[in-house]
Amino acid sequence: MKHFYLLFLLITTLGFSQIPSNYYDTANGLSGFALKTELRNITTNGHFWSTSNPDSYDELYTAYVNTHSDVNVSSGNIYENDGTVLDFYSENPSGADPYNYTHGNMQCGNQSAEGDCYNREHLVPQSSFNSAYPMQSDIHHVIPTDGRVNNFRGSLPFGEVATPNFTSLNGSKRGSSAITGYSGTMFEPIDEFKGDIARALLYFATRYENTVDGYTSFDMFNGTNNQVFFGWAIDMLLDWHYNVDPVDQRERDRNNAAYNFQGNANPFVDHPEYANLIWNPSSDTQAPTTPTNLVASNPTSSTVDLSWTASTDNVAVVTYDIYVDGSFYITTNSTTPSFTVTGLSPETSYTFAVLAKDAAGNSSAQSASASSTTTAGPPVGSDCVSEDFEGIPANSGSYSTRIWTGVDGITNGWTATDARTDQTLNGRSICIRNGNLSSPTIVGGIGNLTVTTQLTFGGSAGTFDVLVNGSSVGSIPYSGDNSMPTTTTIPNINISGDITLVLDNQSTSNRVRIDDLSWTCYSETLSNSNINSIEDLKLFPNPTKGNYITIAYNKDITVEIYDVLGKRVKVAYLHSSIKQIPINNLRKGIYLLKISDGNSSITKKLIKQ
Repeated sequence: MKHFYLLFLLITTLGFSQIPSNYYDTANGLSGFALKTELRNITTNGHFWSTSNPDSYDELYTAYVNTHSDVNVSSGNIYENDGTVLDFYSENPSGADPYNYTHGNMQCGNQSAEGDCYNREHLVPQSSFNSAYPMQSDIHHVIPTDGRVNNFRGSLPFGEVATPNFTSLNGSKRGSSAITGYSGTMFEPIDEFKGDIARALLYFATRYENTVDGYTSFDMFNGTNNQVFFGWAIDMLLDWHYNVDPVDQRERDRNNAAYNFQGNANPFVDHPEYANLIWNPSSDTQAPTTPTNLVASNPTSSTVDLSWTASTDNVAVVTYDIYVDGSFYITTNSTTPSFTVTGLSPETSYTFAVLAKDAAGNSSAQSASASSTTTAGPPVGSDCVSEDFEGIPANSGSYSTRIWTGVDGITNGWTATDARTDQTLNGRSICIRNGNLSSPTIVGGIGNLTVTTQLTFGGSAGTFDVLVNGSSVGSIPYSGDNSMPTTTTIPNINISGDITLVLDNQSTSNRVRIDDLSWTCYSETLSNSNINSIEDLKLFPNPTKGNYITIAYNKDITVEIYDVLGKRVKVAYLHSSIKQIPINNLRKGIYLLKISDGNSSITKKLIKQ
């Protein structure tokens, strides 16, 4: 039974760290999906979880003592105040609980009736994200619940039930939908916890914005990474969040305890207004101003750098569209007024234009055009491969030969045999069983190869044999027991000319996801070059999705890497004629490299994609 006290009571976790007062400062002034993306950045930074500790998921049970206990909270809003597990599916806010669980005891296990045991309920079902970390152990959406009711809820969407076919002892229901827009079976918690669940789902959609578009087996998600939810779902969640069960102090205290446990907070608890600002912003009909001062510069054989004066908007500019020779080329998904156009042909003249968009979809006029001509010569990085597998065929769980166009634009150049296309790793991935992955023929050779793998659906550790032009150059491993993804780099393959790469699974039964495959180009002319002028040094690949960049220069150098805010994030001292810098710890974005040989220096721009 819930009791209400006029005086605040001391919180038992007084010694815990609190969410910093400036935690959300970078989100100030934003709205729409630009706000959601910035909240994703905020909640990702500092979110710690153990990849090496096999008990990290079990640590949730210990954390629940501070996040989900029926105890006094700083507002005085309590239930029985008996220190038992606060279970959304069994707590009775207006009377005696039908049963209780003590922390550390009666964890499932088998269950055949309510009250047998409690376990960890994933409000977003594990099946939608293949039980991957950190989603599997994220305390903001993994809560303690009765095992029997959890079993009845299964992977059903949350909603409002018309005719129940199951009702728990505290009134939670499963049954037919009473929601217009969804006709399947739903699970409805009691009103007391509808807001808690809504805010957890809004958090998940925000924190995992970069992968949530692949979690469509959950019937509330519509396959986008901005809206995330179907219209019926977001309308209902906003109603639960604002009207049915608004944030209370109990939930704020739980958010602080969760922050103490895993280093990030649920922004919709601390700032309930964010939900409307993102999913129900006020009408915006004003278009951004037109980008000005567009400059096309630094042409290579396949790239041209663009820069311009940023547009302004009454709310915020969220993206820029790039046009090449009058045709749409790409949306930048960034407010940075610069971009490198890749995939161009050597010795060709191109004309470029840019327009700005805001979160409401209003577009500016196109900028004045700028032109540039690509250079001739061997490729030195921009023609290197960076395949993210987003262009593979439509999702399918059957194993077959798959052919698709890679991000390099080569038609039907990539082939995977005995492969399925419904698996995600860092976004979409190709999953190979008794087969191989083959690239098209790529000019520019190969220097260092990097690729991420992960075993799925059980099996044992194994390897892919790596073949370049039919000859083995090494192997790519994957770990057993459905472990965390493994990123492997094979350095110094150093084969010049046109090459074809094959990854051949050495198992006939292990099913392995492959993602983020990239390699640097290699040219004998470049490797044997004698570049003595710092103005002539070569930096490649650029832009890059890989883990290394290479600098070709014949003198010892110091390289300082700065982010766009002017903060130095890395320094390296390099020797020999071909110099490599690991950049796997750099986030996506634009960086400035200050390169000095002791006598003179030069600044280069690097784009990490």
